[in-house]
Amino acid sequence: MTFGTFFLPGPTEVHPDVLRAMSQPMMSHRGPEFEAIFVRIQEGIRKVFLTERPVFISTSSGTGMMEAAIRCATGGKILSLVNGAFSERFATIAESCGREVERYQVEWGEIHDPAEVGRRLAAGKFAAVTVAHSETSSGALEDVRALSDMAHKHGALCLIDSVSGLAGAELKFDEWNLDYVLTGSQKALALPPGLAFCVASEKFMQLARATRDRGTYFDLVEYDEFTRNRQAPNTPAISLYYALDLQLGRILEEGIEARWARHLAMQKVVLDWAERMGLRVMANPAGRSPTVSCIELTPGVEMNSFLARVADQGITVGTGYGKLKATTFRIGHMGDHTVETIQRCLAACEKALKSS
Repeated sequence: MTFGTFFLPGPTEVHPDVLRAMSQPMMSHRGPEFEAIFVRIQEGIRKVFLTERPVFISTSSGTGMMEAAIRCATGGKILSLVNGAFSERFATIAESCGREVERYQVEWGEIHDPAEVGRRLAAGKFAAVTVAHSETSSGALEDVRALSDMAHKHGALCLIDSVSGLAGAELKFDEWNLDYVLTGSQKALALPPGLAFCVASEKFMQLARATRDRGTYFDLVEYDEFTRNRQAPNTPAISLYYALDLQLGRILEEGIEARWARHLAMQKVVLDWAERMGLRVMANPAGRSPTVSCIELTPGVEMNSFLARVADQGITVGTGYGKLKATTFRIGHMGDHTVETIQRCLAACEKALKSS
């Protein structure tokens, strides 16, 4: 398959060189060879998060590090900012971990007003706020810096899901004084699914150490101890570490700021095309993700027929998600895609729409 044909908003397309890296032989994850890779990966992934903090790497999906955030955060009520399926998932995870959750819900595609977040935090005592940086179901992009600052103003932590944001949308962990950010391997990092990453501030970790019932697999205190000793706390997905090691080199060769700029350029091409085609983009212009766009189908066009016509041209795009599944399609303009590959995708979508 030619690279530049797969445009799901995760898992995204993986470069052939990265896939080949996974075919290397197994090794002991407690030996010096693994430690050398682990140290190199730590140096690289910190430059993606823009942090001096250790980056915890879990053999799991991003959902695992969402649960870790809840289990390890200090006890108390959670304010969940919900504007789509994945921000709702964060709220549901908090409830499943026994937390009392209050939702501040807005329409899918909208973003949250920091001032209203402040009013809600002032009205009750909250331990933490959960938010999806880039809401993959709708393509909305939250101002996580402003929301984090507001949470801090009211004595709460801000737990940020940046699964489809990090490495494609601007985020500066240390400079923005963030508490906790998680992501997954299969989105803008352009890796296969199976790894999750998070960074936790020193304040978060101090509170975590005093928190009971953190569980076992996602105990971030244990992750912290092992990471500082150049180790994974449990058996890691070694093949994925090989891929990560190679891909971080490719990302850093491009430069994280250049990577952000490329994602914005791809986003502009998609938005300009949608406007020219008279198609509605679901996310409010006040906050649109540079990594994924959710676009409403022309009325009367049947989803499966549209997707089949696109696929006949060798291109894969995604359906809508959740309640938007039947009426929208999503384009993942993220990872290693370029303006050129996105234009190829849009040409196929346009032909499919015109023949529907």
